[in-house]
Amino acid sequence: MKVRDKKHMQSEKQAKKQTAPKFSPEAFLTSLGPGHTKIACRPRQSIFRQGGACDSIYFIESGKVRLSVVSEQGKEAVIAVLDQGNFVGESCLLGMPAHLASATALTSTTVYRIGKKHMIRVLDEQPALSRLFTAFLLERNQQIEEDLVDQLFNSSEKRLARILLRLARFGKEGAMEVVMPKISQELLAAQVGTTRPRINYFMNKFRKLGFIEYNGDIKVHPGLLNVVLHD
Repeated sequence: MKVRDKKHMQSEKQAKKQTAPKFSPEAFLTSLGPGHTKIACRPRQSIFRQGGACDSIYFIESGKVRLSVVSEQGKEAVIAVLDQGNFVGESCLLGMPAHLASATALTSTTVYRIGKKHMIRVLDEQPALSRLFTAFLLERNQQIEEDLVDQLFNSSEKRLARILLRLARFGKEGAMEVVMPKISQELLAAQVGTTRPRINYFMNKFRKLGFIEYNGDIKVHPGLLNVVLHD
């Protein structure tokens, strides 16, 4: 084997060692131990409200959660739609006295409520759990950066396609959720940053092209990725 090849293999091994661990919901819940409460939420049920006491962090075991803010003028903006394996309310760990946004269950959802003091204690006492949580924060930060780039440079059509693929968990470990519960076009418009008529136009276009099917529930096909990749 050439010296060059050996150096290349060594650099690859070193890069793998330096890569942060991927977040594992199962490992997180196992490491957490007692001190958390499991809550079953109905669709449209509030998990926490903007301005409410920020004293707990929530882990989404299943379902989907809408994160939104309302301005002083009463205008609502949807920040994100989060699914299983995500946290909401993590700003409590920074000492925020009140929630800056509201979290609402979009579908039948199960969350774990973890008190701020308990979460801080286990992160301090368990390095393995702390590394898992750090991995989650790194993934969330990357997603926020991608969302910002998407909002600044991509068309409404591409942003909608990307959101639908994300809601279907495209590219994540495990099977893609081809069929998703009904999501209103108003909600999609708030996420994309456009009007409901534009969302309706794009949804009909995607359906005619065979990228999605919807009659109540939404069925997403991998071919929708072509919209995101097309220049």
